[in-house]
Amino acid sequence: MPELTLQDARVKIDALDDQIQRLISARARVAQEVARIKQRQGDTGDHYRPSREAEVLRRAMARNSGADGGPLTDEVIARLMREIMSACLSLESPLTVAYLGPEGTYTQAAALKHFGDSVTVRPLGAVDEIFRDVESGAADYGVVPVENSIGGVVTHTLDALVHTKLRICGEVMLPVHHHLLSRETSLASVGTVYAHPQSFAQTRKWLDARMGKAEREVVSSNGEAARIASEKGGAAIAGLPAARLYGLNILASNIEDDPGNTTRFLIIGKQDPSATGEDVTSLVATAHRNQPGALFTLLKPLADAQIDMTRIESRPVRGSPVPDFYFFIDFGGHASDAKSRAVLDQVRANAAFFKILGSYPKAVI
Repeated sequence: MPELTLQDARVKIDALDDQIQRLISARARVAQEVARIKQRQGDTGDHYRPSREAEVLRRAMARNSGADGGPLTDEVIARLMREIMSACLSLESPLTVAYLGPEGTYTQAAALKHFGDSVTVRPLGAVDEIFRDVESGAADYGVVPVENSIGGVVTHTLDALVHTKLRICGEVMLPVHHHLLSRETSLASVGTVYAHPQSFAQTRKWLDARMGKAEREVVSSNGEAARIASEKGGAAIAGLPAARLYGLNILASNIEDDPGNTTRFLIIGKQDPSATGEDVTSLVATAHRNQPGALFTLLKPLADAQIDMTRIESRPVRGSPVPDFYFFIDFGGHASDAKSRAVLDQVRANAAFFKILGSYPKAVI
């Protein structure tokens, strides 16, 4: 077969682009028909289905790894598919998603990674405001940080999960790369560094080695840090979107102490996603006080059933007259599975307080 000339290759790309666009338009028209079908059936709620979305993305990645796969990575294919799904879903049921603002935060990046760019994002100032927004219906879903591989858990999110009626509908794993942003052009010119406390924890060694004399001022978010640095001077620890948003120079890139630095975010809403076969169940419970081995008794059913417990965290019970703790537990499986149901019943029977926070698809990308 003769090699293509440059002109031949461009003609072929144009033809493929035409075909891709026709297929995307056809998919969008079917999405509109889905919306009409659901309206006829009396389904007037939002049409976002976390389980369905996860299944579509996993199939796209499986196709890419199979015989029909190409040079693009699975993650790139999944991100392209996510944007097509996001655009089509906006024709069925436009979504509003609340996140921890202001603009330029990692939580905004997590929201767009999970829902795509065709949603309306709503920045809020605190985690509890996100929960209230979704509970009231002002937002369809919320995105909240829950833990970082270096800085640990986000306590405000855990505390809010105990008392809310909302459910965890999904999770997002976001690799976090910190950058030092400023109006200045050199590190020596920076007198103050602004950042969220988690970001300071994740860049402490780098800052000690290179910015030891600079003041460190804690602010509510990295987006806020970038805004302050753009107005007052100094430098901010934030992501690249914040640099673009506030017109800041990048004095140093990837300053996180651990190159594998990752933050996990939760999607909160009013849905209970159906099982996909690759799910996570989150629960919170307290053990009976003054009983030796109470925590062991609480967790033993998971071990006996050989269920993989992927996470456990503790938080003190506020207002308790004696020391008591909530235990936040994640395990692989869905609450509707027969095996999981039996284990959850046993944990519930051994707990003083018990609440399932949600069963949801494991993060796909």
